[in-house]
Amino acid sequence: MKKTILILSIIILILCLNKHEYRIPKDSIRFRVIANSNKIEDQEIKKKVVESLKNNLIYTNKSTNIVETRKFLKDNLPLFTKTVETTLNNNKDFHINYGKNYFPEKTYNNEVYEEGEYESLVVTLGEGEGDNFWCVLFPPLCFEEKNDYKYKSFIKEIFDKIFE
Repeated sequence: MKKTILILSIIILILCLNKHEYRIPKDSIRFRVIANSNKIEDQEIKKKVVESLKNNLIYTNKSTNIVETRKFLKDNLPLFTKTVETTLNNNKDFHINYGKNYFPEKTYNNEVYEEGEYESLVVTLGEGEGDNFWCVLFPPLCFEEKNDYKYKSFIKEIFDKIFE
């Protein structure tokens, strides 16, 4: 009986630990690229801009606090502008703004976030009337770097040994 209770406790603990849902804190910095329109060409351009800025913004994955991220974004606005200009071959209209920007209602991990003004880096392409890409730069949830890390759970290893 004790062994059954122990095994059930371990199973419940593993299930609780493996359930990982993340809520975006109020004190965060978002990133958004808004396409000119929903035409296929404009959506493809948006994707290219996101991809090109990803290389500039990957630093935020290493950021340990919001103040550091804010400084990085402010200091590198000219770099972001140049990156977008280069990606668009200097022949498309765009606007970049870092500060408080409007976001429509968003859903992330089944959590609904109200529309409103949020601290963010926003790139608006042309008229900015198309679907957008968005993510969170701080805490770093935007761009995952590929790595060879494998995360292990000590409890899961024990559980696996019990049931080998």
